[in-house]
Amino acid sequence: MKNNPVPEIEAILQDVTARLKDFRKEKCCLIPILQMIQHRHAHLPHETIKLVADHLGIAPCEVYGVATFYNQFRFHPPGKHPIKVCLGTACHVRGGSIILENFERKLRIKDGETTPDKEFSIERVACVGCCALAPVTVLDDQVHGHMAPSKVEGLILGFEIEKQKQEREKAKDDF
Repeated sequence: MKNNPVPEIEAILQDVTARLKDFRKEKCCLIPILQMIQHRHAHLPHETIKLVADHLGIAPCEVYGVATFYNQFRFHPPGKHPIKVCLGTACHVRGGSIILENFERKLRIKDGETTPDKEFSIERVACVGCCALAPVTVLDDQVHGHMAPSKVEGLILGFEIEKQKQEREKAKDDF
């Protein structure tokens, strides 16, 4: 943990410290504690791992081991536009992993990460329940079926164009 955490992290640490008092100091509380942090802050900041470990009297590596075992936990805050790439059986056999690779290449981030501007995050999911539309990507809760590698750039470009349009409108209003 850094000596001078950024204000956002400091606020999260204060919140988690206050809420840990609601949990027994028993190892069986580890997953509920991690779920509480994830629910309140949309991710598990690395700085919270030591807090949880200290509360439960276990090593930070044990907390981290559990958190990395379950794919429900993320270590980076989600982007403004979360992208979920389905890699269930139907999507996998129809090229879902290629779709994921294209998003990673285009956005220059990996599965579970968020772009530096906090606009996009990528997450692989086991199934979104739209197997007939495979391969499937969910972007901002909108399902995009029959995805092709060529559609990846178009989806991202659409958001970039919309962002530029909003920036122009804002600049015009500020003038």
